[in-house]
Amino acid sequence: MAKITPFLWYDGKAEEAMNFYMSIFKNSEVLNISRNDDEGPGKAGTVMSVSFRLEGQEFIALNGGPHFTFSPAISLFVSCDSQSEVDDLWAKLSSGGGETQRCGWLKDKYGVSWQVIPKALGELLEDPDTAKSDRVWKAMLQMEKIDIKGLQEA
Repeated sequence: MAKITPFLWYDGKAEEAMNFYMSIFKNSEVLNISRNDDEGPGKAGTVMSVSFRLEGQEFIALNGGPHFTFSPAISLFVSCDSQSEVDDLWAKLSSGGGETQRCGWLKDKYGVSWQVIPKALGELLEDPDTAKSDRVWKAMLQMEKIDIKGLQEA
């Protein structure tokens, strides 16, 4: 296990969420599924926690109950190589009840916030021509899903 691993709290949907994410990211694997025994805390045989890897990043997810929910204060940042990758991840992560937001942010159907960002955005924002990078910034602020061509045209 990595020294630092994101730990996600779900209300009974940890395994379902893990399977959803694994269906989206090709380089993924289940590391462990822990089930409750007769001692609890949940019903014997139900999933207590799961651990999995997406694109080399390990995650732990707990079925902790309804006490805590996700917030955009923490998001998962996905760096994309192309517009087609942005489009694909955007559609899949926001499917089934997800919610799109501005500047490349979205919430998936479990309430987890994601940033689906093309590498080109950072390159354009770091342009030494500050007038150009300002135009890119202003264009990005108007977008939900980031459009590389729209940024380049700015």
